[in-house]
Amino acid sequence: MIPAGGLSLDHTRWIRSRYRFFLPIKVLSRVFRGKFVAGLKRALQDGRFHFHGNLALLAEPKIFAAWLRPLFRKDWVVYAKPPFSGPEYVLQYLGRYTHRVAISNHRLVSFADGQVIFRWRDSAHNNEQKFLPLSVDEFLRRFLLHLLPQGFVRIRNFGFLANRRCATLLPLCFHSLSAAQKPPAQPDTSPTNGSSDLWRCPKCAGPMKVIKRLTAIEIQLRSPPAVTAAA
Repeated sequence: MIPAGGLSLDHTRWIRSRYRFFLPIKVLSRVFRGKFVAGLKRALQDGRFHFHGNLALLAEPKIFAAWLRPLFRKDWVVYAKPPFSGPEYVLQYLGRYTHRVAISNHRLVSFADGQVIFRWRDSAHNNEQKFLPLSVDEFLRRFLLHLLPQGFVRIRNFGFLANRRCATLLPLCFHSLSAAQKPPAQPDTSPTNGSSDLWRCPKCAGPMKVIKRLTAIEIQLRSPPAVTAAA
């Protein structure tokens, strides 16, 4: 997920992205093509490929390079489109997978005689709920497929959301966004005497009027008032 903008280099203002801009599809397809082919070359150099039968000749670096060369003459297709129901639905959809395990407890029906029975939805038949019995070994095998390999993390944050920088940069983002979205203040021409929306000072009972409301982030960023000596 990519934010629609970011902080300026001096961290003083928020720079919005262009209207309806996400990623240039043609550039993205070419970058993906280059990264993918470079990954294939690196895998051959590291000895992670094992060719057998009719493909044994590809183990030779020159033959493998000749086999890769035509890939750059074709346009790779990268599929990207806006979400159907807006960004809120995307966050809700991703939340189901990033903050829970492979199967929820309420889908487990029973465990007896070495079999686990659980509910599942058949999308080919109008999401009809069905029951699937599996042996314990097969159930555990499918469950373990959802565990990440060693060294992988489920959520990785970059930029102003990186773990070591978000405490400093995230308040600046909120402050810059609130300043950019705040409408210009209109001069108040209404009379102050006799106004019912005025507050009274608890010390002198004089009229008090709200001139600005600070958010929690603005209060943290606001410098303390300078102390001056009384005349």
